[in-house]
Amino acid sequence: MRLAILLAMAMFVLVVDTSLMNVSIAAVVRDLDTTTSGVQSAIALEALVSAAFILIGGKVGDLIGRKRAYVLGLLGYAIGALAMTLAQSLTVVIIFWALVGGIGASLLLPSMQSLIHGNFQGPAQRRVYALVGAAAAIAAAVGPLLGGFITTYLSWRVGFGLEVVIIVCVLSGIGLVRNVEYTGPREIDFVGSVLSVIGMGGIVLGILVWQEGGESVLALILLGVAAMAGLAYWLVRRTRAGKPHLLDPGLFKSAMFRVGISQQLLQQIALGGLMIALPIYLQMVLEYSAMLAGLSLAPLSLSMFAVALLAGKRAGRRRPASIVGTGFLLVTIGVALLIPIVPRADFGWGLLIPLAIAGSGLGMLVSQLNDYTLSPISEERVSEAAAVNSAGGSFGLSFGLAFAGAIMLATLSLSFTNKAEASTVLSPAQQTQVAQSLEENAEVMTNTHLDELLDGQTPEVEAEILRINTEARPVSLQIALLVPLLAALLGLLNSIRMRRLPDPQPSNTDGVVLG
Repeated sequence: MRLAILLAMAMFVLVVDTSLMNVSIAAVVRDLDTTTSGVQSAIALEALVSAAFILIGGKVGDLIGRKRAYVLGLLGYAIGALAMTLAQSLTVVIIFWALVGGIGASLLLPSMQSLIHGNFQGPAQRRVYALVGAAAAIAAAVGPLLGGFITTYLSWRVGFGLEVVIIVCVLSGIGLVRNVEYTGPREIDFVGSVLSVIGMGGIVLGILVWQEGGESVLALILLGVAAMAGLAYWLVRRTRAGKPHLLDPGLFKSAMFRVGISQQLLQQIALGGLMIALPIYLQMVLEYSAMLAGLSLAPLSLSMFAVALLAGKRAGRRRPASIVGTGFLLVTIGVALLIPIVPRADFGWGLLIPLAIAGSGLGMLVSQLNDYTLSPISEERVSEAAAVNSAGGSFGLSFGLAFAGAIMLATLSLSFTNKAEASTVLSPAQQTQVAQSLEENAEVMTNTHLDELLDGQTPEVEAEILRINTEARPVSLQIALLVPLLAALLGLLNSIRMRRLPDPQPSNTDGVVLG
């Protein structure tokens, strides 16, 4: 059990690290005498590096040993966190936190899943996957609260220092980890590695640029998709020729692996959509502080954690497909209840019931999907499978955040412009000014902040724009919530396919159990 807790702690640090950075932007900018765009670029670079190298990270674990890759990944994160506690310039943040930490994440994620696969069997393996998945979900949900508290009352440097302490605790138990040996070919596929970096990097960079409202989004995503298509062709060709390859395309012959990856993707899209829409609602509409927003999201994170552990312990009594189907059904119900509540709730605890329902559904999903996807995979191929699984989850979370955010801002801009044009209070010149301002920089804004920006306007104009903002924001947030709702519905439909497949059985060392 101690090893399982240490693995969960490692996952918690990995996820909470970015949350801490996000809520500390203003303080980091002030203390390092830099710019907001510079810190945001560092955050984007860290996400880009970890995604771009994650497939290679799985292969590196095969070549140097999964346990060693796990240790190097933790050390990379520790170096990044330690650098943040001592940093005096943005350059240090970019080199050590973004680059070194990003590479650490690309090593840590696949190696951690491989070690869980190799160190635990049967029900114990399902429980550990559930615990680690729940730790990631908790970190995503409460990270802003913890980061806000530490940054407000202590210092953002203290937060990163605590990360170092946790990593030291995790490394102190490294003796409990049994290495999982790799017995396959050890040659390096350079072309496949380059294509994977361009493919994953291009897609994720496109999503990040989209999230920030930049240009060339389509070109970047198309470049990434083309590189991934080229990678697929290259892997098939190399496999048929019996030459070394980055990934074994035979993994995707398993129907269970394919459906597991797709369900992991949809679950992360749903989580990403919720984690951008709900904090914005709480902080920009209800005008909650970061701490109050985190407390209001507690029903989501706590129910997710509790149900994940419970489902992991009792998973043997029900088919995984049934648990996953029920999970997506609960997420669908929870999000569907949230959509009509958003314009009406005037306090955070008004969201308690739908958040608890959605959190319970997500808890069921994180308790099952990693085990469902990886348990039929042989020890020889588990690093490759874990890298693909991690890449799917990372991509889904990024896509959910970016897509929901982009749709929210587009809807806000359209709604605000339409209401301004229909206004009998605003003059034509003021209506044009509103439209041009939104086209250049649409953002969800509190009425208090907007009121400050309107200083100098007549009371009638000020009241009219505040009215429009009050009416436009809930609609944009409701539209954004359609992203997790659609992802949950697709996951629910996909679970029907899961029911038609046999339940996964732990593999032996001869190969993949196909379904």
